[in-house]
Amino acid sequence: MTQVLETLDVLGIMQRIPHRYPMLLVDRLVDIVPGESATGIKNVTINESFFQGHFPSKPVMPGVLIVEAMAQTAGTLVIHSMQTGAKPKLVYFMAIEDAKFRRPIVPGDQIKIYVKKEQARRNVWRFRGEAMVDGVLCAEASFTAMIVDNVDV
Repeated sequence: MTQVLETLDVLGIMQRIPHRYPMLLVDRLVDIVPGESATGIKNVTINESFFQGHFPSKPVMPGVLIVEAMAQTAGTLVIHSMQTGAKPKLVYFMAIEDAKFRRPIVPGDQIKIYVKKEQARRNVWRFRGEAMVDGVLCAEASFTAMIVDNVDV
């Protein structure tokens, strides 16, 4: 029997994580395997606010925002996987390790962000992420996040 992989559009992502423009850095999740892995899609355009200053004559997506896009992909996967009707959740970075940046990401690129769970213990999850453009590895990192109740909602 073939497993049907899930997808989420940007509205589904916004139902799961609190990020909004200009900090929402994922447009779609595809190939979701709840509790295990997902692929985030980010369409990079010249209209991104960070390109005004990074860099005006040669726009390059900041590496820290690429890692943030990985984290948002993973956070959306975690919240989606929990399928909880309880209190809304927040996902906080605890650690970023082994981050490497191999190729600049520029306007016009479509980033495919592959995240895979390495470990989950209660409310702490560890992921490995890779950001690729046209099949070329642009960035990678391991990161750990804590899932907490969003007491403001």
